[in-house]
Amino acid sequence: MSATLSDAEKIAKGREMAEAWRRMDWRKVADMFAPDGVLHSMMVDPIVGREAVFKRVSGLGDGLESITLNIRHMGVVDGALFMERTDEFVIRGRPGSAPVVGVLEFDGPLIKVWREYYDRAHLLKAMGLVEDFDQKTR
Repeated sequence: MSATLSDAEKIAKGREMAEAWRRMDWRKVADMFAPDGVLHSMMVDPIVGREAVFKRVSGLGDGLESITLNIRHMGVVDGALFMERTDEFVIRGRPGSAPVVGVLEFDGPLIKVWREYYDRAHLLKAMGLVEDFDQKTR
C-alpha cells in the first residue's frame, strides 16, 4: 500500500475525477482506480478491476454528448471522501440530471472502492432509457 493521502489530496482527487468525467476521458477515469478497484453503483452488482471499470464507463459514452458532475458538498469523514453532487448530462440530445452521493476509499493515490448512491429508476428515466444500460455491459 502506498502512502496515505491527506484529506486535501483526497478532495483534489475527487475534483480530478469530476474533471475526467466532464472531458469524458474514460481511460483517465479507469486509471484513477487501483488494478483491483471496485466501482459499486449500489443498485447493481459491483464492477471489479480497472479494465472492467473502463469497459463500464466507456460504455456509458454511447450517445452521451456531455456530462458534468456538479459537486455541492465534498469532504472526508473517517478517511473516506464523500461527494454530494448532481450529475447533469445530455444523451442523444436529451438533457437530464440525477442527484448522487459518491463515497470513495483510497489505497494510496488510487481509488480502492467507489460506492454510488442514487435512484436508478430516476436516472434511467432522465437518460430516456427503457432498458437498463447495466444489462448491455454484461
